[in-house]
Amino acid sequence: MQRLRLRKNADRRLKGGHLWLYSNEIDIKVTPLKGIEPGEQVIIEADNGREMGVAYVNPNSLICARVVSRDPKVALDRSLLVHRFNQALSLRKQFFKEPYYRLVHGESDLLPGLVIDRFDDILVVQINTQGMARVEADIIDALDKVIRPRVIVMSNDTSGRRMEGLPLESVVVRGELPEDGLVSLVENGVKFQVSPLEGQKTGWFYDHRDNRAWLNQWVEGKRVLDVFSYVGGWGVQAAVNGAASVTCVDASAKALSAVERNAELNGVADRVATIEGDAFEVLAALKEQGEQFDIVIVDPPAFIRKRKDLNVGERAYGRLNREAMRLLKRDGLLVSGSCSMHLLPERHKDIVRGAARHQDRHAQIIFEGHQGSDHPVHPAIPETSYLKALGVRVYRD
Repeated sequence: MQRLRLRKNADRRLKGGHLWLYSNEIDIKVTPLKGIEPGEQVIIEADNGREMGVAYVNPNSLICARVVSRDPKVALDRSLLVHRFNQALSLRKQFFKEPYYRLVHGESDLLPGLVIDRFDDILVVQINTQGMARVEADIIDALDKVIRPRVIVMSNDTSGRRMEGLPLESVVVRGELPEDGLVSLVENGVKFQVSPLEGQKTGWFYDHRDNRAWLNQWVEGKRVLDVFSYVGGWGVQAAVNGAASVTCVDASAKALSAVERNAELNGVADRVATIEGDAFEVLAALKEQGEQFDIVIVDPPAFIRKRKDLNVGERAYGRLNREAMRLLKRDGLLVSGSCSMHLLPERHKDIVRGAARHQDRHAQIIFEGHQGSDHPVHPAIPETSYLKALGVRVYRD
């Protein structure tokens, strides 16, 4: 392997457990980045030449190296992947009785650039970096050894791949999907069917599982509005748990078709309605029509993808929460979600507080949710802690 020498004191974050190296931390006079191929593995050295581990490199990216092993003799190969997959599987087996979960969560499972969701004997894999792309064949072989899946799908159409200069494609690389392209899962006792080839990300978002379970306790007999519903993760579960009616709002006709399919699958189609359209426009129209709900869920995509988007994104979250509160009955429940890692939890609370005061209402936070245990947080990498969910009672005196 080639070697990559760090500048003086640039090893502090690695010593603290972080896995990333930035291009300005490399001593390019001693070890130029230009001679390293994207995805190539190197030995990382401190400024004094001490070996610190193995990383793969992309010299064209701001995060130019990601550590895969602290042992300079252990490279990212089939053997290490089998070991890491077994470690990841061991954690999930402790928390989940059924095989529906995120099996690998990137850096948090010491496999930067790799995400794997499990749908029983079907695995959906996302490879987001050049380094992981180089060992794709080893990933498949290692999964065969540890999980023995019937089907492996590569769902490689993420923005991360675009930034890494990788092609965007989704393809079945092992076995065959059912003719309709759908995979099944069970979450909180509710059945769903999703499309790993045409859906968002891997087709499903396991990260909100615990937050949905909390809400399911409070929906019986209630009128529920699920905004940015996608395929009905929140809304269909609410109907199954006794909601009097559920309205799912999404801009995607395909997503809403999936909502209807999943509602039918669970025998609650008569209590689930859909509205296609821009969320903000639909919220305004519902207010104009005089609609009111006991519970409103707003779980949007990331409004803040980069730090430079912070001000614009916070304004969007503020507007969304204000419009949602306008549709709540006098003593209603708001579920406010955010998957933007740049929106800090305290700032999220402040946005909800501001939205309530804008409506001259009071807010009581009765629940604070986070990503589930199959999305562990790496304590040295704040970016791995991204999901937030607030359960907020909104009322007037």
